[in-house]
Amino acid sequence: MRKQIRRYWLKAGLLISILLIRATANIYSQEPPPRPITVTVTAQTLSFGAFSHGAVGGTVTISSGGLRSATGDIILLSLGYPFSTTLYEVVANPGTVVSVLNGPDVVLPGSNGGSLSLHIGSSNPVSPFVTTAVPPVPTLLNIGGTITVGNSVANPPGDYSGTYDITFIQE
Repeated sequence: MRKQIRRYWLKAGLLISILLIRATANIYSQEPPPRPITVTVTAQTLSFGAFSHGAVGGTVTISSGGLRSATGDIILLSLGYPFSTTLYEVVANPGTVVSVLNGPDVVLPGSNGGSLSLHIGSSNPVSPFVTTAVPPVPTLLNIGGTITVGNSVANPPGDYSGTYDITFIQE
C-alpha cells in the first residue's frame, strides 16, 4: 500500500512539474521600454494642384484621404500639377499611442503678390492613433489641409508656399 501511495505521489509530482513547465512556456516578460518615436517627412508634401478662381474666391481642401474639393467659385483644374497630402513616416514600438497637434493657421505668400491662409486638417489614421508596425517598418500618416482663396485681385495666379508646424506627442 505504501508503494502505491509513493507511486501516486511521484506521478502527481511529475504531472505537476510538467504542467508548471508547460505553463511557463506561455509567460512573457515585460514589454520593451518605450522607444522615442521618429518622424520622417517624405518627398510627398501638401500640394493643392492647379485651380482657377473668380470674383468671389473660396476654399480648396485636400482631405486626409487625398481627395480634393473646392467651394465658392473655384474651379479645380487638371493641368499636370499634382495635388497630395503630406506623408509622414512614424516609427515606434507597436502599441505606442501617438497624437498629432496641428499648429496655428499660417499665411502663404504668393510669387506674384497676394497671400493665402492655410489651415492644417485632420490626419489619416485619425489622431490619436496606435502604432501597429514593428520597427523599422513605419506607420504611414497622411495630413491634409485647406487654403482660403480670395478673389482674383487679392490672389493673382502664381506659386504660393510656406511652412507650418505640427507636433507629434508620444503617450
